[in-house]
Amino acid sequence: MKITILYGTETGNTEMLSEDLESEFGSDHEIEVKNLSAVAPEDLDLTVFHVFLCSSYGDGELPASAKPFAEALGASDADLSGLRFAIFGLGDSDYETFGHGSEQLADMLVKHKAQQVGPRLIHDAQGGDLAEDLAFPWFEERVAEVEALSDAA
Repeated sequence: MKITILYGTETGNTEMLSEDLESEFGSDHEIEVKNLSAVAPEDLDLTVFHVFLCSSYGDGELPASAKPFAEALGASDADLSGLRFAIFGLGDSDYETFGHGSEQLADMLVKHKAQQVGPRLIHDAQGGDLAEDLAFPWFEERVAEVEALSDAA
């Protein structure tokens, strides 16, 4: 399956997790990893499954590398019908705005008619799990859901 992993990061954690996902699943799927700062909404290939990884920064804001994409999407009337995506957040539950960055991004995509596959999961920096311990099984489940949707079509 063709999968594009798009990450929004402030400190590099989602970039590292994106690379970990590519390393873990790249032999089974055709995976491309991109920083959201290098992607425009009109560049999204509607035939590819997109996995967004996004942290939160400051008061629940999008991280620096996600802002250009979000601003472009917010200013556009892009129709993302047919785009299937999943979203994984990184955050810290010490903050009231825990996970708001990934939530904002997911809401924007849905507003433009993209279809979210499965639940958004958020890794908590205060928890005992490593991000990849949550992301790997979550990723496998999302891919299986998309494959099942494609088989049913």
